[in-house]
Amino acid sequence: MTAPSSGKPVVLLVHGAWHGAWCWELLVPELTALGWQVETVDLPSASADPSNTAGMYDDARAVRRGLDAVGGPVTVLAHSYAGLPVTEAAAGAEVARLVYLAAFQLDVGDSLAGIAGGGIPSGDTGTLPAHEDPRTHLYADVLDEIATRAADRLVLQTVKSFSEPLTTAAWKTVPSSYVVCEQDRAIDPGFQKVMATRSERSYTLPTGHSPFYSAPGELARLITADADL
Repeated sequence: MTAPSSGKPVVLLVHGAWHGAWCWELLVPELTALGWQVETVDLPSASADPSNTAGMYDDARAVRRGLDAVGGPVTVLAHSYAGLPVTEAAAGAEVARLVYLAAFQLDVGDSLAGIAGGGIPSGDTGTLPAHEDPRTHLYADVLDEIATRAADRLVLQTVKSFSEPLTTAAWKTVPSSYVVCEQDRAIDPGFQKVMATRSERSYTLPTGHSPFYSAPGELARLITADADL
């Protein structure tokens, strides 16, 4: 990661569960064309290793290292699960704005396993595969070739990452925006709208869970317009 280029705003993209920084492949050139310096981070809780025990706090430390390496104010885009480690890591960092993209904007004491009411396993060990049908669950509105390539690259996600609760909520002190994906099949859009009330500004996209694949240009323009307000 590098220091910000002179005059360029910086955005740090943080991927969700089962993914890696590879998922931003279509969004990065769109943001770059709009004048952004783009940085990414790979979360340690997502890997092909079935014995991996990295948790949400490990992910938060990875995000914080990324923020500290930028060396200046940065916009952070968190997708889906990444809302948790970003919320944990961004307090006290040089962050200009948090953007929650169909992401979990939760409060202190919350974990994914906790809010799922038993629907997600909890514990310190074990890994989980992605949804059995990621093509329709995560990429319903994505072109077939792109969706298939993305689904083939999904890895395991640790149970621990879903179990560890937030100890801080950066959105209480850092300006934030929320992007609701109206056709999302992974996180209920109604629940997204509830979480969005915690942000200063909210937007909607007529997409599924992964607009960085289905509408990267529109997403990049939204991020840019939000930053300019």
